[in-house]
Order: sequence, then C-alpha cells, then structure tokens
Amino acid sequence: MPGEQVPAARRALAVLRLLASSARPLAASVIARELGLPRSSTYHLLTAMAEDGFVTYLPEDRLWGLGVTAFEIGSAYLRQGPLERLAGPLLVRLVDRVGEIAQLGVLHGPETLYLLKEQPRHHATLVTDVGVRMPAYLTASGRSMLAYLPAAQVRALIPGDLVNRTGAGPRSLRELRRLLAEDARRGWAVEDGHVTEGFASIAACSFDHVGRPAAAITVTFRRDARAEDEWPEVATRAREAAAELTRRLSGHAPSRRGAP
Repeated sequence: MPGEQVPAARRALAVLRLLASSARPLAASVIARELGLPRSSTYHLLTAMAEDGFVTYLPEDRLWGLGVTAFEIGSAYLRQGPLERLAGPLLVRLVDRVGEIAQLGVLHGPETLYLLKEQPRHHATLVTDVGVRMPAYLTASGRSMLAYLPAAQVRALIPGDLVNRTGAGPRSLRELRRLLAEDARRGWAVEDGHVTEGFASIAACSFDHVGRPAAAITVTFRRDARAEDEWPEVATRAREAAAELTRRLSGHAPSRRGAP
C-alpha cells in the first residue's frame, strides 16, 4: 500500500506545482499533457484533490485552479516566517563582510516590503525599516525583483506616472524598463539617492523553486563613504548572499530575465 501511495502523492504534488507556476487556471487536458499523465487518471486525481480543497474547478471556463486548502498551507508557511529564518544569518554575515546595513525585502504588489534589517553599531537610521513599504520602482531591492518579472506583470503592477521622493529615480514606465534591462544584464540593481538623499543601495534577487523572484538582499551605505569603483565589490557580496538564499529555498535562477 505505501508503495502505491507514493506515486499518487508525487502526482498530486506535481499538479500543485504546475498550477502554482501558472499565471491562470488550466484545463485538465493541459495538466495531463504537461505532466505526462493519462487523461482519465488526471480527472480522477483532480476530483480527489478538489474534495479536500487543494484544487477548485471553474465550471464556466472548464479550468482548474488552486483551492483554498492550498492557500491555507501557503499562509501557514508565511506565518512560520521561514524566509526570515533562512535569510537572517546571511544578513548578519553580510554586515560583517561589508560593514554596512543589510536588508531583506519582498515584493508586495507594487511595493517593496522590508522584512529584516541588520546593521553595524552607530550606523545612521534609514527610512526603509522593517515593516516599511516603498514603491518597488524606487528601491534597489524592488528593481532587482521586477527585472525578472514578465513585462505584462510589470505593466500591471507599476502605474504610468511614477512618483519620486527626492527628485531622483525613474519618472516613466519607459525609463523604468531601461533601468530593469540594465539591472538584469548586470545581475544587481542600484539606486543612488532615490529613497534617501545621501544614501545609495545595491540589491540582488533570490529565486524560488520555479525561478521566480522570491526576495531581495540589499546593502545600503552613505554615498560619500564609498567611491563608485567600490560598488561592484559590494554587489558581489550581495549577490553571494542572495545566491545562498536561493539555494536554501531550493530555488534556481531563471534561464532568462522577465522584463524587457
């Protein structure tokens, strides 16, 4: 019996992963094709999963999507704070290496939400503290994640007229696209006085198991304390920390970036 249950469990998990990676609900025939399953087995599997709320059927569209039970499990994951637990030691190590503030941020709609911050003693206080939300297009952390989203998703998230705080930063979606293309090509994002005058930030993106942006690790420093030729070294340290977080999340970087 256990041997029979393991393949069934793996098929159910494969369905959940496929639906989670899709931007929209899928037809049963598509699920069967993508996973290499017989159609009849796929329908039986989806029906059983729907009974427990893991998937839901949309009769008008004849499509299947994630159910409320899957949402509850995802919410429980967030309540346990594993992302912060996994990233915390990496931020401490990063602060020791660069001697500057290190932060962990995630995308929350069109904003960057800061979850963690580590800093050396006697360092200046930043406006981007834990729990603070900032427009993602203004922050290095936000841009490092936006650079790997599909162009259509970036358009949906970011309004046409971009507001700035200090007079610096992108003012249009076209200018933002140019910055995102540069960020993706370089592998890290930088903002110079876009959030707080006199401070610059460098950020690198971490990815989840399907290659989507999961979080960003940022280093922030006084603009007059580091010459620009030092910034690539700071970026290297941030990218190393972000890559380690990707590994801890069992993630992988996408084969290509998302935004044009």
